[in-house]
Amino acid sequence: MNLQIHSEVIDGTTILAPRGDVDLGSAPELRSALAPVLDGENPRLLLDLSNVGFMDSTGVGVMVNALNRVKEKNGAIAFCGVTSRVHRILQIAGLLRALPLYEDRDTALSNLDSNHVTGVPEAKS
Repeated sequence: MNLQIHSEVIDGTTILAPRGDVDLGSAPELRSALAPVLDGENPRLLLDLSNVGFMDSTGVGVMVNALNRVKEKNGAIAFCGVTSRVHRILQIAGLLRALPLYEDRDTALSNLDSNHVTGVPEAKS
């Protein structure tokens, strides 16, 4: 299944909602969709992952990059709708505490401004 990405802006927050698998083949599409938001000043981003069935390490890398880019620009970011399969991948990667994860879109949007983006801790060797 090809990755489809729905985009909308609500009250200055860009919401990207990919549908499909985020893997080596499709991650560039997500990266391209994120670029205009991440290149702006003080980006406000919500990544709704409720229709992502699978994510590999490339997709995780896109999420981490988005988090760090938003941090660099003093923006706000949240992720919502993480499926159990994607949740497991994030757990294995040790990212559950580093990513501002919310159950649903409304909760993520209402907490977006309270997110203090701290970035992802360095991996331990």
